[in-house]
This record gives sequence, structure tokens and C-alpha cells, in this order.
Amino acid sequence: MKEIVVISGKGGTGKTTIAASFAALAENAVMADCDVDASDLHLILRPVIKTGNRFFCGHEAEIRKNDCISCGACLANCRFEAVKMNGDVAGEAEFSIDASACDGCGACVYLCPVKAIDFHSRYCGEWFVSDTRFGPMVHAVLAPGAENSGKLVNLVRMNAKKTAEETGGNIIITDGPPGIGCPVISSVTGADAVLAVAEPTLSGLHDLRRIMELARHFGIRTLVCVNRSDMNTGISEEIEKLSAESGAVFAGRIPYDDEINRAHDGGISIIEHGKGESVGRIREVWNETRRNI
Repeated sequence: MKEIVVISGKGGTGKTTIAASFAALAENAVMADCDVDASDLHLILRPVIKTGNRFFCGHEAEIRKNDCISCGACLANCRFEAVKMNGDVAGEAEFSIDASACDGCGACVYLCPVKAIDFHSRYCGEWFVSDTRFGPMVHAVLAPGAENSGKLVNLVRMNAKKTAEETGGNIIITDGPPGIGCPVISSVTGADAVLAVAEPTLSGLHDLRRIMELARHFGIRTLVCVNRSDMNTGISEEIEKLSAESGAVFAGRIPYDDEINRAHDGGISIIEHGKGESVGRIREVWNETRRNI
């Protein structure tokens, strides 16, 4: 079983377009969407959910009003200003905790003299195992304002591997999050290869260098492709040169193509749409990627 993770330095470079195209081209694959903060692979693959699971991570405090003696110890010691006081007189005021401000440190729980504060597991989102027209898909949604997206990404990857083992899948195609932060590190660690999608701009060139440094740090084989390559052929050539100098595999160039937008408007991948110059180029990128993993 092999795993290829499609990543980029920022959103909007074409990761999902390429991941969905790879799903259409692959055989016996399992798809994973690890961009849990802003997932969109489901818009193209249109998964039918088989199982859904709630994701809990960390804790949040809740005051039991019937047991609270209104001493104000929680208010005085909460550095996140999550404790709210309804009233003006300590001993008579009513205290509550703003869940959106609570950091889950547990100081109020520890300091409450009558142990009137519960410490619940925090609901942070949901993850799903679904069916698509190209095979199984594991994906997730992080709750608004929730943290620990790296742990949710890890949960998605673990279940994608489990699903591949159960179904006999031979490749996992992962649509990764943008950037180089915690969710990206969680997405690429232990993968067989990453495909970095770069834009032919100065910022795109800078982002690519950061991604390649990250992949090098974790010892992951790196492939590079340029999306919308004809928008700046000079920087596209620089990206290809940088790939060669850093030991990455240059997988190809994909030109700007209005047909991609038309395909996505119809809820299908550009490969299924079958029109436009990008179709052949994406096939070339897929073939190069497959040869190198």
C-alpha cells in the first residue's frame, strides 16, 4: 500500500483539482481529505456517508449552578477571561463559563473549593467513512473555532489505511491542507511521497521552498508540478530548476484551463469532463507520480 499526499503552500493552488483527478485515474484507491479546516474534495467526489463519528479532543469546564457557592475563585484565577459573573456582589452573583473562551487548562476545576465545576471532553468535529464512484473515502469536518486539527488529520489517515487494508486498496490519495503547520505535518509524516502543487508566482516559489524543506526534514520523497504554468513561464522554469537542484522529481506543468471550472460546476473531475488541454497534462503528472512511488 502506497500513500501520496497532495500539498501546497497556500489554498487555491489546485490541490483538490489534482487529488480528484488522481482519484479518477487510479485503480483500487482509497481517498482521504485531510484539509479538515476547509475540506472541499467532497464537492467533486460527492461521497455517500456510511459511518459518522464524533471527534472529541481536550476539555472544557462547566459550572454546576446548584453546587456553586459564588466565591469567585474561578473568576479570579482564569487567565483566559472565560468565567463570566452575572451580578455585582461576590457570594450572590451567578457564575458561568464561556465555552468559546475556555482553553481547557483546568485551573478553575482545581481551585474550586467545593468542586462544583465539571471538566467535559470537548466536541471538536466529526469524521466519516464514505463511498464514492472511485472507491472509499475518509474525510472530516472540524467544528468552527475548534482546535487540534492535527489530531483529527491523524485520525483520518489512520482510518484511511484501515479502510485500504479492509478493501484491498493499493494506494491512498490524500488531499492535504495548505501551508507547513501542524495539520500539514500530521498529513505527510510517514507518507511515501508528497506532490507539491506550485503556482508560477514569486510567493508560489517561496512557498515551494518551505514545503520542500519540510519534506526534506521528514525524509519524504518530493514531487513537484506547476499549476497554471502558462501564466508566468519564467517562474515555471525557475520552479523546474529548483526541483532539479533540490533532488525533487519534477512531475510536469498544467496550463490554465477554463474547462476545469466547467467540470467543477458540474460536480465532476476534469478527467471525467474530458475536455481541455489540462486533461492530458494531469495524466502525465499522474503517470510520473505513479512511477515514483
